Amino acid sequence: MKRHVLVTLLLITFLPVIAFAQVTWKLATGYRAESFHTQNITAFANDVTRATEGALKIEIYPGNSLVSLNDVRQAVQDGRVDAGETIMTSMVKDLSLAGADSVPFVVGSYADARRLWALQRPTMDRLLAQRGLKLLYAVPWPPQGLYSRRPIVDAKDFRGSNMRTYNDTTVRIAQLLGATSVNVAMVDVGKALADGRIDSMITSAVTGVESRVWEHVRYYYEINAWYPKNIVMINLKRFNALPAEGRTAVVRAADAAERRGWTASEQAAQESVETLRRNGVKIGTTPPGLEREIQRIGERFSSEWVKAVGADALEVFIPYFMAASK
Repeated sequence: MKRHVLVTLLLITFLPVIAFAQVTWKLATGYRAESFHTQNITAFANDVTRATEGALKIEIYPGNSLVSLNDVRQAVQDGRVDAGETIMTSMVKDLSLAGADSVPFVVGSYADARRLWALQRPTMDRLLAQRGLKLLYAVPWPPQGLYSRRPIVDAKDFRGSNMRTYNDTTVRIAQLLGATSVNVAMVDVGKALADGRIDSMITSAVTGVESRVWEHVRYYYEINAWYPKNIVMINLKRFNALPAEGRTAVVRAADAAERRGWTASEQAAQESVETLRRNGVKIGTTPPGLEREIQRIGERFSSEWVKAVGADALEVFIPYFMAASK
């Protein structure tokens, strides 16, 4: 058994059993019940209920059934729901630092992603607390890879092609690579590929499996463009209203959920890549010619992000890049 899995199991096993006046929280998430993120939240809720002997129950509302994904943070802040999960990048308009993990071509592995989150979290804790929120934990999605109809050797292979885009970052990547940006929602990717409207896209292996991309795409490159994180938070007043032992139970269960979630993300990434391989998709690492170009793009995005965010960004990126250079 892996060491971090054992630590998580031991932490859950020895969560203290406590009791206080019964409270029920509603937790909203925009993701479907089958998602490993939602399954992890359900396990978190069960851990809290067990540790408090049912005094604190957390009801999970998946699939935008209570609040839409992009509205979760504001709904929790306003107290319309007690707790929620959203993708961290949905908060960047109000919390620029939330965009650290979506700066492309900076984080290249789960180890890098963990190191970045360790640097990012203290400031995120402070900024969320200022908005009446308590950060519980964050878990990444599997890394974003490159799908292509044709083999890729270097950046020149994108010229004259159409790349699927879905936000400002992917639009700029397409432009910098010389591809034409085509906005396509994930639910429409299969049809867009079948119709020949897109030739390439950047998304995770998990999403590729869910969309059965092997029916139209034959190449997947593990470029690990970024590791976007989901964040789980609670209304700070609701959290502080708990007795001390209740707050302790929630924090310990959240710590266990974060460890468990990162392990689940890595497993989902590995299993999805193997599913792509079994269905005829050729799996490759980043081609050397493309590697140089994406490093240049990553440096450009990093510089722009630091200038836009300011001191908080420097507190994260300076130690991150200094450690990476050792």
